[in-house]
Parts: sequence; C-alpha cells; structure tokens
Amino acid sequence: MTINRLPSAGFSITIRISVTAEASAIGRLTTRVGDAGAIVTALDVVDSDPTHVVVDLTCDTADSSHADRVVEALKELPGVEVRKVSDRTFLLHLGGKIEVSSKVALRNRDELSRAYTPGVARVCLAIAENPDDARRLTIKRNTVAVVTDGSAVLGLGNIGPAAALPVMEGKAALFKRFGGVDAWPVVLDTQDVDEIVSIVRAIAPAYGGINLEDIAAPRCFEIETRLRDLLDIPVFHDDQHGTAICVLAALTNALRVVGKELADVRVVVSGAGAAGTAIMKLLLRQGVGDIIACDRPGALHDGMTGLNPAWQWLAEHTNRDNYAGDLAGALRGADVFIGVSAPNLLDGDDIAQMNDGAIVFALANPDPEVDPREARKHAAVVATGRSDQPNQINNVLAFPGVFRGMLDAHAQEFTEEMALAAARAIADVVGEEQLNPTVIIPSVFDTRVAPAVAAAVRAAAQSPAPPPAADSGPADLAATAARAVAAD
Repeated sequence: MTINRLPSAGFSITIRISVTAEASAIGRLTTRVGDAGAIVTALDVVDSDPTHVVVDLTCDTADSSHADRVVEALKELPGVEVRKVSDRTFLLHLGGKIEVSSKVALRNRDELSRAYTPGVARVCLAIAENPDDARRLTIKRNTVAVVTDGSAVLGLGNIGPAAALPVMEGKAALFKRFGGVDAWPVVLDTQDVDEIVSIVRAIAPAYGGINLEDIAAPRCFEIETRLRDLLDIPVFHDDQHGTAICVLAALTNALRVVGKELADVRVVVSGAGAAGTAIMKLLLRQGVGDIIACDRPGALHDGMTGLNPAWQWLAEHTNRDNYAGDLAGALRGADVFIGVSAPNLLDGDDIAQMNDGAIVFALANPDPEVDPREARKHAAVVATGRSDQPNQINNVLAFPGVFRGMLDAHAQEFTEEMALAAARAIADVVGEEQLNPTVIIPSVFDTRVAPAVAAAVRAAAQSPAPPPAADSGPADLAATAARAVAAD
C-alpha cells in the first residue's frame, strides 16, 4: 500500500477488535497494521473469555482515508471482528479543550460576601476612581483575547468563526500551558473591518492584550494598525509577528550551522500574505542581503501593476535584481527558501538549484511546499511546521513568552524591539554544544523557552525606545496597507 504522507498522531485511531484467542492472534493484528502503512502505538486487552480476546489497538495513520484502509485491512483477517473505531483527535475535542475555574474558594457566607456583594462594590469603586487598578485587581492582569473572524484558518482558508473555534481553543490552551497566561477565544461572525475594530475596542477593557489570529491579508494589516492606535494594551497578530519571530530565530541558528551571514544571503519567500510579509519585514530590518517575494503572480518586482499596497511595497523594496520569473526560477542560486504558502510547489530538483549550504524552511501545514525527505537530499538544513519532522518551527515558541513578558511589564504596545529580543532569546536557548543541522530551534516542550522569551520581552518593554530609522518603510508597511485599504 502506497502512503503519500507519513503517519502522525494527528490521525491516530483506536480500534476495538474481537479476535479468536490463539497464540498468534495479536501478532497477526499488529503485522497487518504495519503492512497497511500505519504505526501501532498501543495495544490494550479490554476483555477476554475462553474463545475470544477483545483489544483496543491504537495506531497512527497518514490521513482519514488511510485510517479507513487500515480498518478494512483488519476486517479481512479471519476470526477478526471490528467493533468500533474511534478517532482520537475528535475524542480530545469533545466538549471543548478549555474551561473557567475559580481562583478563590466560595465555601461560606464570609467568602461570598468578599468575592461578590457587598464587598466587591468597594473594589468596583476603587477601579472607577483609578482605572489603572484594573490591571491589579481583575483578570485583566493576566488575560488575553484570542480574536478571529475565521477568514484564514491554518491552511484551510475562509471557514468561518464556528469552524475556527477549535483552533482558538487550542491557542488558549497553549497560552496557559507554556506561558501561564489566561486566554479566551473571541470568534466574530463578521469579516467587516469596521465591525471587527469596533467589537474588539469595546471588549478590550477586560483584557491585558489582544492576540489576532487567522485573519486574512490584507484586511489583517488594517485591523491591527487601527487597534494599535485605539487601545492602550498590546495588539499582536500571531500569524505575522509570531511566525516572523520563530523564523528569524531558526534562521539565525541555521546560518550558524552553514557558516553564512544574513547580510550575504539571498532569501526566497513563497507566500506574501500576513506571515510572509512580516517575515520579510523583520529580515529586512536585520539586514538580509536580498529577498525575492513570490506569490501567485510569480516574483514581485518593480514595474508590476494592479498590486495590493503590501505587495506594491514589497515589489519596490525587495528583489534587488528585479527578477520577474516563477518560484522555481527564483531559487536558482538562492541560499535560503522560506515557504509560508501552499503544499507541493517544489521538488528535489528545484532545491538542487540552490547554492551549496542551502537552507529550506517549508512551513505550509499540514503539507509543506516541498517534501522534506526530498529537500534533505540537496539542502544542508531543512525545517518544517510539522511536529513529526526535525526542526519544527512552531509559533508556540514565541507567543506565550511574548505575552507573558508584555503582561508582566504592563506594556501598552508590541514593538519591533520586542520581536527582535524574542527571536534572539529563542535562538540562544540552543547552545553551541547542541547546534547541528537537525537542531536549529528548541523543542516546543523545552521549559527554558517561554521564561527566556518573557525576560527578553520584559527587558525590551522597559528599555527606552530607539529613535526611528531614517528609512522606516518596512516598519510602516502595515500602516501603509491600512491607509490604502481604508481609502479604497
């Protein structure tokens, strides 16, 4: 059986099977699953009698259709009855993944009178007299709103707010697990910029920060810019800034591995949406040698017409040699490929056209722009967004620590200095003694990451802001796009 994808825990199933009680029965089950291309991860005996054994066999498959084929292969075995198949991912989501729990006991009238009426009135009046006290005396001190309109969810596209909710729940769970930050999903049944800005502005008093999530470009630029101007709490678009931070951290270490400097390399970015734009903006600020931005029209270059404001700025400020071809052509002689676009755009032959010591970050999920196994035949360092591959570039390395640091510092905005500090902190967690082509970025479960990022962001938040650069174009890209969209 040919499987295009590798089995992963994301498509794990548990199959309840009744099989005749004979010495070779269990072995036949596991062998058949292996022959079908799946990986057995657990086998538990549920029940037995003199003639039969009931087992729960858990295995990782490649996708839903592969899971169906594995089940059918087991049904073909003599003496086997498949009683039930459970998709473990759906089971994990039953009833949602997060909940609210009280931090205070409410065991008697005394405790109730202080937590609620009449005692709570004194706290309300204190905040009315001094609104800044809300950061000390309410959940605002440690709470973030995870806001989406469901227009650009993962690689799934515009699937709407209800379908986006499982992702937002997961984000909230990650905030708590890795940063100790209380976060709550806010899914909005509108994709109108004015409505989104108005709603978020109205709910902001309850939160210490706003995390914008899975909002399509170029609308996301205007929403972020307008909210930053309106609110006195940090506004952070994770698809932009979280991705850019993690990519810069990984690239910093990858360049150390191959012995190249950022100022000397040519970078090709596939995908000039929210993530790609933020990545390129941060790389330009760090002095990258040259960048070619590619999207559906091919390489963005000076002289193109009909471009949206973000693409127009990129066409004017990247692509030093004004290359006007396709993505594969742009890779010839490039040092770094960063993909934040769509699956299966490239093959191993395309990667072979890159310079020696090539770095490939194929980050489209769940299927990357190029098969990482093919890329490794030609590139020195390969990273993806997948948890079943080495060098996973995952935003969870950034956003919990970034918000932890901003909340602790009572920051009123997210700045580029915080982004650069966070990227350096992530990169530095991987010590020289650990650094190699398969370890350029820490594990998402490395407990050192979030505290290091939080400390770096907190320090950046408390340092005087540097004067703006003479050419502040890249930093003002979101504002430029917002003004143009608003004027359209």
